[in-house]
Amino acid sequence: MTKTLRQRFADKEFITAPGVFDGISARIADRLGFPALYMTGYGTVASHLGMPDAGLASYTEMVGRVETLTSVTSTPLIADGDTGYGGLLNVQRTVRGYEKAGAAAIQLEDQEFPKKCGHTPGRRVIPMADMVGKVKVAVESRDSADFLIIARTDARTTLGLDEALRRGEAYAEAGADIIFIESPESEAEMEKICASFDVPCLANMVEGGRTPVVSRDRLVEIGYALAIFPATGFLAVGAALNSVYSTLKQEGSSVGVTAPMDNFGDFTRLMGFQEVWDFEKRHAQD
Repeated sequence: MTKTLRQRFADKEFITAPGVFDGISARIADRLGFPALYMTGYGTVASHLGMPDAGLASYTEMVGRVETLTSVTSTPLIADGDTGYGGLLNVQRTVRGYEKAGAAAIQLEDQEFPKKCGHTPGRRVIPMADMVGKVKVAVESRDSADFLIIARTDARTTLGLDEALRRGEAYAEAGADIIFIESPESEAEMEKICASFDVPCLANMVEGGRTPVVSRDRLVEIGYALAIFPATGFLAVGAALNSVYSTLKQEGSSVGVTAPMDNFGDFTRLMGFQEVWDFEKRHAQD
């Protein structure tokens, strides 16, 4: 039986969660045996809409992405729920919808609407008391205690680390299961964050972002319980596609492509065609 995320945290397991953003990335990550996957808002909005993660995707669009990803995976999915898509009633609907769609945890943040992606400039936060209300509603709206509430604050960048820590403490007291202080700017700040809370803390490892990307062992030493790598997958995909498409444009053929490519047959089976073939064989008419 697969452990719940709550059980893993209780057992002091460190969790690395890769960012997934569509059915292909989710299927690939799912087969590798991670303890959790992370539905990245940046990657999901970019993949689904071809637009920036700047509050443009609706609740309906995002909960649909949650349902798509959980339908093709068995690994617990941590899903980005942005600001809850509005006020307290919206938060209630979002939590219930994400849980019903199969997510194992939801991340909610204290940004003003329209939100902006973490590690980007111009992020502004709502009053702390307003976010405390959102966390309380999120906790009371879930059906199962195993559905975890991750409370994120973006206060570090504009208001400083002390304010971010003050908010994190308030969100933990409101019932958040995991605290996510976004965008610390040094390992010393990361250490201070983890030393400030009794609940698990989340590290957001963004290559090229504001926070140092460090090794697994260093994350454990610092005190984090969970690290998400939201951008790693789509940054790799972007580089590979740019390389492959450039070769096609220059040569008019895939002959000469240097980027690694999966075997077509293996990839076809990964995407579920073996089940289609087996179904057709079972139901073939004489």
